[in-house]
Amino acid sequence: MGDPRKFKNKYESPRKLWDAQRIRQESKLKREYGLKNSREIWVTLNALKRARRDAMKYLSLGQEGEKKAVPLMKKLAKLGIIAPDSKLDDILSLSVEHFLDRRLQTLVFKKGLAKTIKQARQLITHGFISIKGRKVTVPSYLVTSEEEKYISYYKPFDISASEGKAAQEASM
Repeated sequence: MGDPRKFKNKYESPRKLWDAQRIRQESKLKREYGLKNSREIWVTLNALKRARRDAMKYLSLGQEGEKKAVPLMKKLAKLGIIAPDSKLDDILSLSVEHFLDRRLQTLVFKKGLAKTIKQARQLITHGFISIKGRKVTVPSYLVTSEEEKYISYYKPFDISASEGKAAQEASM
């Protein structure tokens, strides 16, 4: 049977946990992107750190590194984080916002399927959003550039009707 699997964290907590400036930046990002907690930022930062680390490693190898970097470049281009014709140096200039912009929650809000970023998260977790007809209930799902045009409602949903219910309940 074997021992139970030991899961590894997908994030790394900051070295200085109570840094006021970092906390202010994270709070701003949480408000802007409708994130649940700082852990979601840390997971995204870890993905960014991995991409940058690989890019620096490939840059140090010179000409041979550019050939080895092709899968990394294709992956980031497929996700829509960088342009398909980007160079390896462009990966070093990426920020956490580039990754957060590719989350399903952010794209649902930007496409106008939800009135607020928090409502976008709620619609996703409650199963109202689909990609290519397949229900997706993970707000942090990284949407590829080709899947982006297929984001739609899974169940029929009228945003204006939900607004009317809230107004009715408030008047009671």
